Amino acid sequence: MAGPVYKWWRAGAKEAWYQLSKEEQDAIFAKVDEARQSVGGKMVVYCSSGWDSEKWSYWGVEEFPSIEAVQEYARRLEELNWLRYIESDIMLVTAVPAA
Repeated sequence: MAGPVYKWWRAGAKEAWYQLSKEEQDAIFAKVDEARQSVGGKMVVYCSSGWDSEKWSYWGVEEFPSIEAVQEYARRLEELNWLRYIESDIMLVTAVPAA
């Protein structure tokens, strides 16, 4: 798969997230950001949707240079036990060239 890969996601916090202090939550977010950047990824858009959805508090789009970068990022999130704290739904996509 050539070219950038986009990861669309929506997420909501699990009960374990609410058990963390604000400082602990911030530290985990910082590690997630570091993991994304370390594989060449970047956040394209990050949105609050909790006002419209009881299940999905946030959604966003991340851009990665390759599918291998997405896979490495997923591995790093697993090391952080990210899915213990966050429930998510994702879709991987590639851009369609303009006509």
